[in-house]
Amino acid sequence: MLRQTDPYIRDRLHDLDDLANRLLRVLTGDGHALGRKELPENAILVARNMGPAELLEYDRTKLRGVVLEEGGATAHVAIVARSLGLVAVGQAQSIVSMCETGDEIIIDGTAGIVHLRPTPDIEQAYVDKVRVSARRRAHYAALKDKPSITKDGVDITLLHNSGTVADLPMLDDTGASGVGLFRTELQFMIASRLPRLPEQMELYAEAMAIAGDRPVVFRLLDIGGDKVLPYLRSAQEENPAMGYRSIRLGLDRPGLLRTQICALLMAANGRPLKIPVPMVTETFEFLQTRMVVQKEIERLRRAGKPTPSRLELGAMVEVPSLLFELDQLLPEADFVSIGSNDLVQFLTASDRANPRVSKNYDPIAAAPAGHSHGGGSGQALQYSHHHVRRAGRQAARSTGTDGHRHDAAFHGAGLDRADQGNGA
Repeated sequence: MLRQTDPYIRDRLHDLDDLANRLLRVLTGDGHALGRKELPENAILVARNMGPAELLEYDRTKLRGVVLEEGGATAHVAIVARSLGLVAVGQAQSIVSMCETGDEIIIDGTAGIVHLRPTPDIEQAYVDKVRVSARRRAHYAALKDKPSITKDGVDITLLHNSGTVADLPMLDDTGASGVGLFRTELQFMIASRLPRLPEQMELYAEAMAIAGDRPVVFRLLDIGGDKVLPYLRSAQEENPAMGYRSIRLGLDRPGLLRTQICALLMAANGRPLKIPVPMVTETFEFLQTRMVVQKEIERLRRAGKPTPSRLELGAMVEVPSLLFELDQLLPEADFVSIGSNDLVQFLTASDRANPRVSKNYDPIAAAPAGHSHGGGSGQALQYSHHHVRRAGRQAARSTGTDGHRHDAAFHGAGLDRADQGNGA
């Protein structure tokens, strides 16, 4: 396996290393030492590689970033780190052998650069950047309780983008109206085995409790593709992004799908519940999912257990083919979420993680309908929004592309609900 050139497979080796290291600590009686280890303020972890479960054992109030020698952007630990608001940089060649405990280090997550033992001029440059960033954050904090209305009078609903309960307290810090997308797969990605029904239900119930009266939208499992689980057997695919993933996998493994749906219904405990179905390719897939949901609701009722006071089941528009089935889908779906990352990526045939073609991944360049230059993605956004509004349904943008420029493009297409994440 060490000879594998596929980056996804190599990143999964890091998860196996993490499991082996954790097992060794337990066998040597040092199973909890890592979690109790004292960290200095503003600590940066440097490692050859690290698993997501190991990262969660550190004190996140003191941890500011992670530098990995081998892990890449698709590594599970990098995804989890970003969801926790930590800066993560991978592929830092020979960093472990070059640094020592206590060394000063600066990591630039945006540029993917690591400065080990920085010179005074570099340190001063980043001090200035931090000051500017702090002033900007203070300015945003002062605006958090103000209504989010555009200059032309459109009210925009801003929602948080989350994946763990650890970052839900940020709801109060940001003034978000709720959680527009809770990535349920992160619980599966950081676990060493498949989470059982009680474990899933506990997580969902805790998320709802922290959010209080604010809504939490739980996306069904979006695993497969680059989100390979070490304990879930899967075959290597030539094109994992368009392969055996998301609702395709869930419908093919009904036990997995039914368990999660049951956990969500039970966690709601009589409260409203909103669930989007990811990677819907055709209306039939959505109808199959709705049938599974209905069967679980009926089972709970027969057992005398509470069911959600209101259940909304929606579809995520991420696959371009679904745009041509909106007339069939919308009468069946309670709402629609525009999965902007995948939708624009598929429409432009551009992997935004590939630097050679990422320039083509640009919703801004996709002008509105009728523009004389291009406009494929822009027309798709306007087309979907027009059909959703005509059907009397609600539309939101989920999964968040990078940058405020792109926010303007989606709001310009008519979308007035957006999930704002921390880069996850």
